[in-house]
Amino acid sequence: MYQIKDTFQCKPGKAKELVKKFKQTIPFMEEQNFKNIKIMTDVVSNYWTVVLEGEVESLAAFENHKGFTSQEKVKEIMAGYMDLVEGGKREIFQIE
Repeated sequence: MYQIKDTFQCKPGKAKELVKKFKQTIPFMEEQNFKNIKIMTDVVSNYWTVVLEGEVESLAAFENHKGFTSQEKVKEIMAGYMDLVEGGKREIFQIE
């Protein structure tokens, strides 16, 4: 099992908008076999930080997920999200 953790640094005041978009994509992520999906925001971190986290059975399952953003409904939901963020990173951890 692998944990995929995407951390986004939002532009000032834009974190809530990104969270709203991510919440709408959860059903589509679950269709792609992601489990235990969480959306987190900063309490003690850089301001306007949003983390999207989920688990997949294998790295192959994660690779299959890369077409996720090309789904028409997901594209519609995520339209303009790059206007909300300044940068970010992805971490992948093996769950022991």
